[in-house]
Amino acid sequence: MNLPHRIAATAAPGASPGSVNLLGLDRPGLAAYCADLDQKPFRAAQLFRWIHRQGVADFAAMSDLAKSLREALPGRAHVAALPVVGEQLAADGCVKWLFDVGAGDAIESVFIPEADRATLCISSQAGCAVGCRFCATGHQGFSRNLTSAEIVAQLWYAEHQLRRLGAAQGKASAERVVSNVVLMGMGEPLQNYAALIPALRIMLDDQGYGLSRRRVTVSTSGVVPMIDRLREDCPVALAVSLHAPDDALRSELVPLNRKYGIDELFAACRRYLERAPRDFITLEYCMLEGINDSAEHAQKLIDLIGPQGPQARADRGLSAKVNLIPFNPFAQSGLKRSSPERVQGFAAALQDAGLIATVRKTRGDDIAAACGQLAGEVQDRTRIRARLLRAAVHWQANPSLAGRGIAAEPGAPEQGNAR
Repeated sequence: MNLPHRIAATAAPGASPGSVNLLGLDRPGLAAYCADLDQKPFRAAQLFRWIHRQGVADFAAMSDLAKSLREALPGRAHVAALPVVGEQLAADGCVKWLFDVGAGDAIESVFIPEADRATLCISSQAGCAVGCRFCATGHQGFSRNLTSAEIVAQLWYAEHQLRRLGAAQGKASAERVVSNVVLMGMGEPLQNYAALIPALRIMLDDQGYGLSRRRVTVSTSGVVPMIDRLREDCPVALAVSLHAPDDALRSELVPLNRKYGIDELFAACRRYLERAPRDFITLEYCMLEGINDSAEHAQKLIDLIGPQGPQARADRGLSAKVNLIPFNPFAQSGLKRSSPERVQGFAAALQDAGLIATVRKTRGDDIAAACGQLAGEVQDRTRIRARLLRAAVHWQANPSLAGRGIAAEPGAPEQGNAR
């Protein structure tokens, strides 16, 4: 279901070329910017609250700012959401936005309401260079990294749009609508590290969105050096796209595994737990029929993760929660979703072995907003899309891979399904 744009993206009028979008500056960055305008540090805190807590883009409306600052900012700076070029509402209440980021690229974000939380899934790149076999974004190729402002703008727009919609419907005003943020949209967040860290700090800042570190999750395919950096710079909840219990299969599904294997990845995760806000790492496991969903795969995964709690070993295995994700199909993947019975049997095997295992409920699949379906519009500058198509032909012709169920779908179109 396509919806009209009920609330336009608000921005300070007349933003001049070269002016700074203040959405991308964390509080220290904003203090430094204000210092260049001969303003005291507390003015930066005021400005930060107006932008992020109140959602105000017009400097003239920021009534407690010094007049000199209100007059100095226009022309030098602006506060602007990304242009919204599409909005869809799913039957289950999920909302998906398509944001224009220029030069033919568009990214997607999804709002997922639940009884006890409201999660926003946001993107970190226009496309993705990792090229996972089961991910629609990867099949779109890669164009560029998003800026900190473009990452934060997704939260800024969603939070304040949903507040205004609630007020228009007569609902009581809430201090905050979005309670959780997951960087699980388009892109590999840890391959855009310089923009990621300021964005995370803005989300966590008590003067802005005030999100708990436990409620902000970075999902990674396993960029080991950057996991170590995130541990030092801004440890939040961490999810790892595992999807296979051994290196041979994972290297086919997640090509980054050829550079950082599972042993190296798990070692980085154990180091991360020393400073993580949670005492476990979430391991994401996409259930693919005939590829990674057998009883043998379940046992290999149990052996890989190892005993939990007091019996866990410090030098191997991992304190983890396994999130089983039924595959959300898209045309050119050539893959199929495991049956519900197979998914439940796999989960039961993990649970019987003492592991925490959950099955992710599919949300928003009627608008292609479910996990792994986000694709947006990407001007591929890396030819990843072409390489994936060639690889699909190779898998189809290679009996050893086809026997594991990895095969291209005959006649599959080149374009990923936009969500």
